[in-house]
Amino acid sequence: MSETLPRPTNKLLAALSPETYERLTPHLEPFQLNHSNVLAEIGDRMEYVYFPNTGMVSILSHTEDGSTLEVGITGFDGVVGLSVFLGVDESQYRLLVQGKGEAFRMETATFKAECDREPSLQKVMLRYTQALMTQITQAAVCNRFHDVEARLCRWLLQSQDCMRSSELHLTQDFLATMLGVHRPGVTIAAGTLQNAGLIQYNRGHITILDRMRLESASCECYEVIKGTFSWQPDA
Repeated sequence: MSETLPRPTNKLLAALSPETYERLTPHLEPFQLNHSNVLAEIGDRMEYVYFPNTGMVSILSHTEDGSTLEVGITGFDGVVGLSVFLGVDESQYRLLVQGKGEAFRMETATFKAECDREPSLQKVMLRYTQALMTQITQAAVCNRFHDVEARLCRWLLQSQDCMRSSELHLTQDFLATMLGVHRPGVTIAAGTLQNAGLIQYNRGHITILDRMRLESASCECYEVIKGTFSWQPDA
């Protein structure tokens, strides 16, 4: 397998030395991320951790009344199943594939053993832990203090960064769920952005037309999150 497995575009795996990555390759299985697939429900035991090369996975939190809010996004710059690294095998969130792509997955027991064995992998994971914690914290601040339009801009920018594409396939119902608002609020916000020429939106298909102006319309939370994930691993 190590002879055929390609060098990853996943930022965490790419940060490892060629020797370390080669040793991990027998344990890395190519995996297809299909849109709307659930990788784990809250309380599920994580059998695998996932390293996306492309695609995007939403980290969703739920309330007792069934309300859902996205608290984080994982793309090529992260790993799905971070709780395993922190010693918790049960998922604390619903992990939903939001943008189709490809990933490598590794069994959790093997992943934990390699983290204990390989200091460079542990170092990269610690740095990613800090970045994801910042993302989740900043999303909470954003959802509490900023209006829907600014939050939508921030979310679209994060999604474009993860997907590395200006084309996003997202329904208004899904956007409302992600932002924790009612659908009419998303309709108004998306319409405002479209009328301003920042995006084009039609039946669940969003095209980002003017990223620079979208950044200007976003709240400061996007720059905080972007800065945290712009680190260059030196493992």
